[in-house]
Amino acid sequence: MILEQEGKKTVDNPTVNQIKKAISSLRGHGPSSFASITNSGGKYLQVAGGGITCMLELYDPETKQRFRAFSDRKNPAFPDGTLLVFGAGKLAMQSDEWFFADKVAEAFCNFSKEEPLPIDIKWRLAPGF
Repeated sequence: MILEQEGKKTVDNPTVNQIKKAISSLRGHGPSSFASITNSGGKYLQVAGGGITCMLELYDPETKQRFRAFSDRKNPAFPDGTLLVFGAGKLAMQSDEWFFADKVAEAFCNFSKEEPLPIDIKWRLAPGF
């Protein structure tokens, strides 16, 4: 496993604590606003944003498809089309695609241990792919 974070050194085989620290330090505006964790087969999870405004995506190299995470609940504070602005650009989000950093950290930790991702995170094809 490789953990990469904007503005930080790459970490090989990160511990759960290293993953949680990396995700909790992300901010939409700041020196570190996105991260990814990649397995040896090239499958990865990536997050953009931070705190209460995180977007999560999963890439599967076998199918060459990227998926966007969503939940069963829409976020009334962020209507469909709200932009997530972070260091790599802007993304238009759906109201059900906003996650808290602790849920993203849980997904990253599960991924790092090759365990199933949290069942309350659903997946659909990422826009534009």
